[in-house]
Amino acid sequence: MKQLWLTAKLDIVESLRARWFQVYSLVFGGIVALLFLFGLTESRVLGFIGLSRLLVTYIQLTMAILPIFVLITTVRSVAGDREAGVYEYLLSLPVSLAAWFWGKILGRYIVIFLPVFAAMVLAVLIALVRGIEVPWGMFGYYTALLAVMCACFLGLGMLISALARSTDMAQGAAFVVWLTLLLFLDLILLGVMIQGKVSPEVAVTVALANPLQVFRTAALALFDPQLIVLGPSAYVILDLFGATGYKLFAVVYPTLVGVAAATLGYQIFKRGDLP
Repeated sequence: MKQLWLTAKLDIVESLRARWFQVYSLVFGGIVALLFLFGLTESRVLGFIGLSRLLVTYIQLTMAILPIFVLITTVRSVAGDREAGVYEYLLSLPVSLAAWFWGKILGRYIVIFLPVFAAMVLAVLIALVRGIEVPWGMFGYYTALLAVMCACFLGLGMLISALARSTDMAQGAAFVVWLTLLLFLDLILLGVMIQGKVSPEVAVTVALANPLQVFRTAALALFDPQLIVLGPSAYVILDLFGATGYKLFAVVYPTLVGVAAATLGYQIFKRGDLP
């Protein structure tokens, strides 16, 4: 356990020194600042006003930015150390492979989650100072979604990093994965399935295999429990899960995807790179 924490601490220190972390923190902090600056808390959309409206917009923007940030920065973990020859140095230290791999995941998770969470806390503090009501239930669930999103794409990033043989290949694969999740399952695949007269249940099930789609729908479900904006597909989702069941599914399923991907990445890393 001590080795794991030391590895995590080392990764955190390295990340804090990296320029990408500074940009990453400024992006999410800047989003909150701009949303307050443009008076989003004073607008009303679908009956939502105040901090609720800001959180809805923030979570939607985060879903577009966070996955690619996490993937691009994480895929350098194993692939970058492989290119730098760190493995030979690692073998000379009393650090197990498991402690090194999972320690890097733990350290990277802390680094990628804290800025997005800090931005939400900043929004709450500004709201309290301004006397704006804080929707604590929405804040708690959105925080859980962000934590799960970080875990999901961190696991996928570590899997890609373990599979890739160079940093360039890893970053290219990360971009392809993000683009596939962003567009393919949403638009192209569902369009093909509709043209092929596939049943709505199958189409929605395939769509919900995409973690990004799960996050989007869960964010919508919090302020639109009937999922009216989704049209007929809402009936399939609500029949399968129910409103509460889907919110739970949106937290559990992506977590399992991230853990499974990280575990597979560790197995590949352990078998393929070191004796």
